[in-house]
Amino acid sequence: MNTNTTMNHRFTAAAEDLDVHESPAPPTTTSTHPFQPQPQRRPRGFAATNSNNNNNTTTTTSSGGTPTKSRKEREKEKERTKLRERHRRAITSRMLAGLRQYGNFPLPARADMNDVIAALARESGWTVDHDGTTYRHSSPSPMQPPPVAHFNSIQQNNSNVPNVGAHPVLSGESPLFSGSPKNCSMRSALDCQPSALRLDENLSPASLDSVVADRDGKVDKYSITSAINSSECLDPDQFVHANGISGTSYIPVYVRLATGLINNFCQLMDPEGVKEELQHLKSLRVDGVVVDCWWGIVEAWSPKKYEWAGYRELFNIIREFGMKLQVVMAFHEYGGNDSGGIFISLPQWVLEIGKSNQDIFFTDREGRRNTECLSWGIDKERVLRGRTGIEMYFDFMRSFRTEFDDLFTEGLISGVEIGLGVCGELKYPSFSERMGWKYPGIGEFQCYDKYLLQNLEKTAKLRGNPFWARGPENAGHYNSKPHETGFFCERGDYDSYYGRFFMNWYTQILIDHADNVLSLASLAFEETQLLVKIPSVYWWYKTTSHAAELTAGYYNPSNQDGYSRLFEVLKKHQVTMKFVISGLHAPYQEIDGAFSDPEGLNWQVLNSAWDQGLSVAGQNLQPCYDRERLVRLVETAKPRNHPDSRHFSFFVFQQPSPLIQRTICLSEIDHFIKSMHGEVSS
Repeated sequence: MNTNTTMNHRFTAAAEDLDVHESPAPPTTTSTHPFQPQPQRRPRGFAATNSNNNNNTTTTTSSGGTPTKSRKEREKEKERTKLRERHRRAITSRMLAGLRQYGNFPLPARADMNDVIAALARESGWTVDHDGTTYRHSSPSPMQPPPVAHFNSIQQNNSNVPNVGAHPVLSGESPLFSGSPKNCSMRSALDCQPSALRLDENLSPASLDSVVADRDGKVDKYSITSAINSSECLDPDQFVHANGISGTSYIPVYVRLATGLINNFCQLMDPEGVKEELQHLKSLRVDGVVVDCWWGIVEAWSPKKYEWAGYRELFNIIREFGMKLQVVMAFHEYGGNDSGGIFISLPQWVLEIGKSNQDIFFTDREGRRNTECLSWGIDKERVLRGRTGIEMYFDFMRSFRTEFDDLFTEGLISGVEIGLGVCGELKYPSFSERMGWKYPGIGEFQCYDKYLLQNLEKTAKLRGNPFWARGPENAGHYNSKPHETGFFCERGDYDSYYGRFFMNWYTQILIDHADNVLSLASLAFEETQLLVKIPSVYWWYKTTSHAAELTAGYYNPSNQDGYSRLFEVLKKHQVTMKFVISGLHAPYQEIDGAFSDPEGLNWQVLNSAWDQGLSVAGQNLQPCYDRERLVRLVETAKPRNHPDSRHFSFFVFQQPSPLIQRTICLSEIDHFIKSMHGEVSS
């Protein structure tokens, strides 16, 4: 009875202590009672901050009396978290780029740390299954010394071994020094025999300070004192890359002839000037030229009335100089700030149709029409004097093939590029300067003509969500930034159920357009190489949504590959993918504030195309004047240490103006062409 009374008194005292939020007295060493009140925990996180600033900051109180941060402080903390995350992603991006470029690691486009660890394990002789199971094919017997030991334990047991240099070795079998006849310092220690080098599975990438070799049941540690990309550590092919690109693959170089050689009446304006220009290009050993064949000139006045006279005269001159020819089926408008006063519209009879039916043009959310090219919504709508959009494209291509049959037979025309959108590139006209767009704006979706909206409504009904038959209402305007919109911001609506539905539909319209037009182009140009130009939308590439790519029609956020589906279609039609190279480098992305990553986009697009088995070509976005940028173009066309030795099939060079060529960079262009041909060191 006395015992129960004593326990009741103790419980009552403990409850009173907790009610007044006081810590109970610490138990004495002689106390053995099992029921002791626990001390109250010190507030942490938001609660700690609010309790410290309770007298200076206005706080809100929940029903339980717990203070929380003010809205302003929460927003600041959120922004700081975003900045830290962006910084972390930038570091990770540079690490992965270094492993791909210099370590020959075949990491996927969306690599994470699991991919890096798996690549390191495979490089060191392990087998890694898709489910993560990791093992060796042949395990050593239990009586043998362990094949791998941690660096710290080795250092304790082998204090007489010299320390490894400052640069850690990531792979024991990297092509940078595996099997190299020049790596005498390494091979002499290994008796000039290839050895299976293994890495400790407990090591993180940052702690790989040594290479441990398991040969004949012994464990040895070798230090490498020379730089990993010095001439002693390179095999012959990589030694060429370290000192230049002489002796590498021959990449033909084409030069695009200036727009304006053919006037609006399809007449060649300056034949002698053309001959002079071709003579100059011939002296530089340019392989061929690219000529735009404008739909707005050839079929300008009446449907199916084609005028090719000016192009016939131009092509005959090119034939006299023995140069190859690539032609572009240009179904778009030409003009703008960079056009030098030259303007080529769509055919006049098409513009007349557009006056009565403006929905044949792409339309933004505010209802503004873009006449740079026809909407893809009319590809199968008979709104062009009884023809559909793709029928009109096919008739134009078939007329060209018939008119210049002799040039195809002779092999003068080496390729035909099919214009699939604005600027001849496969993209929506989301970055139109006439609509007020300026870099680095995210652009706007172009899906508000009645034909595309009808398609969207039909798709939404088939999906079972008819209320999704609308464009995003919070996607900003042409010059918005991703974080200023509800659709493209971090965890924005682009990744919601509706956002994913809309983006898949928007991208599929682009893919279907390419598929439909290329199907007919393959019929018109049998046995001729077809080309398709893919844009370089590199700004906002380091954000999660990739907003500019999304409005252009490429559903390529950070959690999926937005190019593989399209490249499957291009592979079906045996098309060469011509990618526009920006020529920009890493420091630029830190200056423009647009979280751009030209090199990262180049790597993703090129490797995605090569993975699909596509032939890849390139073209510089803007004219280059200095050797540094020209060298970067060469290195993009001939990637260093590519495991499959991939390279461009040809390169189209956007040359500077003739005045700049004569006064500044003629020698640089000559050096660039010789580098592409593999004749000189870069």
